[in-house]
Amino acid sequence: MSTDTTATVPTEAPAAEAPPAPPAKVVFDVQDLDVYYGAFRAVRDVSLQVHQHEITAFIGPSGCGKSTVLRCFDRMNDLIEGARVEGRILYHGVDLYDPRVDPVEVRKRIGMVFQKPNPFPKSIYDNIAFGPRLAGMKDDLDDRVEKALRQAALWDEVKDRLKKSAMGLSGGQQQRLCIARAIAVQPEVVLMDEPCSALDPIATARIEDLMQEIKSEYTILIVTHNMQQAARVSDRTAFFTTEVNPESDTRTGLLVEYDSTDKIFSAPSDERTENYVTGRFG
Repeated sequence: MSTDTTATVPTEAPAAEAPPAPPAKVVFDVQDLDVYYGAFRAVRDVSLQVHQHEITAFIGPSGCGKSTVLRCFDRMNDLIEGARVEGRILYHGVDLYDPRVDPVEVRKRIGMVFQKPNPFPKSIYDNIAFGPRLAGMKDDLDDRVEKALRQAALWDEVKDRLKKSAMGLSGGQQQRLCIARAIAVQPEVVLMDEPCSALDPIATARIEDLMQEIKSEYTILIVTHNMQQAARVSDRTAFFTTEVNPESDTRTGLLVEYDSTDKIFSAPSDERTENYVTGRFG
């Protein structure tokens, strides 16, 4: 009687697949947005969702309404005579244009960085401290200023001259100062309207790196004419274009396509998007 002494090789259990990442939380839900200046409809039919801790880029030719739509998120268009918004922008489910919503409170939660650096003619310190003081956030002001400058990757460059005028900074430093000023009041969202258009390539690269570093704490929307920049920094991209009224020669912007940035630049669904991102139009 023979005995089988062959060792049994244990089989490895198949590796468990990692569970899919939960979908990112929706911060803004834009539904059928139209923007008018008087009787002129500047932008029509914009519907999209902006997700938390992502960078969303708006691209498209000049005059397509990118900046107009961006300014709707913090109600900056309220400051333009004759401007009105139709449709809905829900911020965590709350209609931003509900009459009971205070636009000043909106702008505390949603910061803005403009195309050209616009530091106040004050010291570096007072530029950053301005917003917290205005918002009544006066406790630990030194710490707030330092934290904002660190987040904007500017602290090491200015820590020894905080009392000197911000106007003495370079253009790239001024723009990072403006970003620090925007985040000093601890908003949830930062809007950026072509923040690198006035900067050289080195300063632009620093701003792009900065956006990647702070998106873990903020939700960022950026308008850019630079398609390469959108492809480098954003998670999702919205492509806008213009319709021309042949009778009045007026231009109305509209949203053509909104998707992950990879898809917009590699396999767009709309021919107009493909023509734009490949340089055949615009």
